[in-house]
Amino acid sequence: MDSIAIRGGKELNGRIAVSGAKNACLALMPAALLTEEPLTLTNAPRLADIRTMTELLGSLGAEVAPLSQGRVLAIGAARVSNHTAHYDIVRKMRASILVLGPLLARDGLANVSLPGGCAIGARPVDLHLQGLEALGAELELRDGYVHAKSQGRLRGAKIDLPVPSVGATENILTAATLARGATVLNNAAREPEIVDLARCLRAMGAQIEGEGTSRIEIQGVETLHGATHRVIADRIELGTYMLAPAIAGGEVELVGGDRASVASLVEQLEKADVDVDDTEDGIKVRRRNGRVGALNVVTEPYPGFPTDLQAQLMAMLCTAQGQSVLEERIFENRFMHAPELMRMGARIDVHGGTAKIQGVERLRGAPVMATDLRASVSLILAGLAAEGETLVSRVYHLDRGYESVEEKLGACGADIERVNAGG
Repeated sequence: MDSIAIRGGKELNGRIAVSGAKNACLALMPAALLTEEPLTLTNAPRLADIRTMTELLGSLGAEVAPLSQGRVLAIGAARVSNHTAHYDIVRKMRASILVLGPLLARDGLANVSLPGGCAIGARPVDLHLQGLEALGAELELRDGYVHAKSQGRLRGAKIDLPVPSVGATENILTAATLARGATVLNNAAREPEIVDLARCLRAMGAQIEGEGTSRIEIQGVETLHGATHRVIADRIELGTYMLAPAIAGGEVELVGGDRASVASLVEQLEKADVDVDDTEDGIKVRRRNGRVGALNVVTEPYPGFPTDLQAQLMAMLCTAQGQSVLEERIFENRFMHAPELMRMGARIDVHGGTAKIQGVERLRGAPVMATDLRASVSLILAGLAAEGETLVSRVYHLDRGYESVEEKLGACGADIERVNAGG
């Protein structure tokens, strides 16, 4: 099992290209099941989760060409030969549930294993199922699978989500594109990944209005056709690398970065005495003087501060001047990185969904273990500013969502390398 070794204390200076968005691509790929014509995605990232979704679509009968050097992902689903998404694939990644809506919309039949992924909370799929039931699906949970069918085409409906779930919004949105009549989805998620999915579906012939707001309207159509769509830049990767020079010092330009997609992070960084400037090619980040300032931050649905940047922000706040408070309101089990940061000398007090971080002068390198995707990169960020060597194990979590971390940070001056399992 690979590890990442970081020898801290070096400032970062240079440019990092932001990859295509993992979470956007994972929602776009199942949309190929909605049409018999090819869907071509450009700017696709090279990640373990993308390979898992490729494997899942292939198991359903779709043909997925290997990701090309040009980051082009070509998916053809002229024939769906299997309607069961098996546990051995689905257990690897929660986004596997996103094949449920497209399979139901296209053929009125889907059997999907309940999903796996990072252990950061219960994250039930009940909102997905309630939305699809409102569209006319008949659902049964049996033997760890969602067994879904519909008599004829799904039917448009008015659906009110109790919380703006991203995954439920994506499943309902894709299913409703081929439903009979109009669907109105209230309290929809507003994330940029939802907007990207809607734009792709519209390029395929769907009739959608209101993406990016809390009310999305979909007028079902008889068929969708193929399209070519560029995956948006990954705002979580962008935010992660924006925090790197804030932690380690120096100045880094994030090529392809979009300030608007990380506005809540920009606001917090500027409060903490970190400069964020627009450039011709993206965003440039530089810590002003000395230690960053303390912050009080609450994670919220978009456009609030993203839960997927909470661990990385905590890493920065470990060496801030004064006491910071992080309140996690999205997932109930997302401070598992705190004990690992404490092994590096951080002073963190966790009570339920609130973490108090008393900044220290400097962290110390230590062997630490990644517990989930975002926790893994937070430990790497902490290692950039720690004295001595930090060895982050179980980085298979990292490889699910970050492409070439050691190369990207190493090109900016970080002393970082991947240590292979065999030594």
